[in-house]
Amino acid sequence: MIPLDTPIYGTVTLGDLILFVIAVIVSVIIAKIVAIYLKRALSDRIDRGELDKLIKVIQVVIIFFGIWFALPSFDLDVGQLLVIGGTAGLIIAFASQKIVSNLGSGIFLLIERPVKIGDTIRIGNISGTVYQIRVLSTILKTNEGIYVRVPNEQVFTSDITNYVASPARRFEYRIMVGHRENVEAVNSAILALISDHPFVLKNPPPSVYMAGLSESGIEIVIRMWIPSMVWDSLQTEMPWKIKQLLDRMGVEIPVPQRVIRYAEVQPPEKRQD
Repeated sequence: MIPLDTPIYGTVTLGDLILFVIAVIVSVIIAKIVAIYLKRALSDRIDRGELDKLIKVIQVVIIFFGIWFALPSFDLDVGQLLVIGGTAGLIIAFASQKIVSNLGSGIFLLIERPVKIGDTIRIGNISGTVYQIRVLSTILKTNEGIYVRVPNEQVFTSDITNYVASPARRFEYRIMVGHRENVEAVNSAILALISDHPFVLKNPPPSVYMAGLSESGIEIVIRMWIPSMVWDSLQTEMPWKIKQLLDRMGVEIPVPQRVIRYAEVQPPEKRQD
């Protein structure tokens, strides 16, 4: 059996080489375990191609640190390597600070998960559906079918409005009826109409009530809770159904009116020369 202190190259012994190999193998095993965990945890949060890229980067970093911690077994001056590596790292980080910032923001977004693929959101003044979540950016598809790339740094630091994070959203519609209309009958008819709709939730229940009086008529407020996934279609469907109901009932929907009176102006007397 060969002694562990047998020199292999210079001051490097067989024991040093074995420790180095063990450290590298352990780091590779850790990298593979981390890759399996990330695939299970992030498979539904990020595009498959982008997830593979992220996993490869993380695996390389893990193996790099494994090799780094094993280098002292070769009797190398780690202090000098730290100075050189730190300087090179600062130069690279400064030159690619936007990339590093977007990468870090992308990782935090995947951990926090404020949005996921398929969500309808608004980031700043951009609204659309999340089409793809990448390591450095998020792709939105607007209602016009336009794909917009938003850097993850902007996504992470901006206020995000997620329209479908909650399973239900409230829809409110206000109408005006004439002063002579039977408000109680109108309210009952509208409430029956919306309550019979299959997508209008029973809990919280819909409500119809008189909000106030104005010079034009009586204001009625209609509120209902709708599943978030069908909110867009129902917010255009329900007002039309309510309008048809009011037409069948012969309910007057007043419009603002103004009465203008013209005073009779006497012609000026003819000037006497």
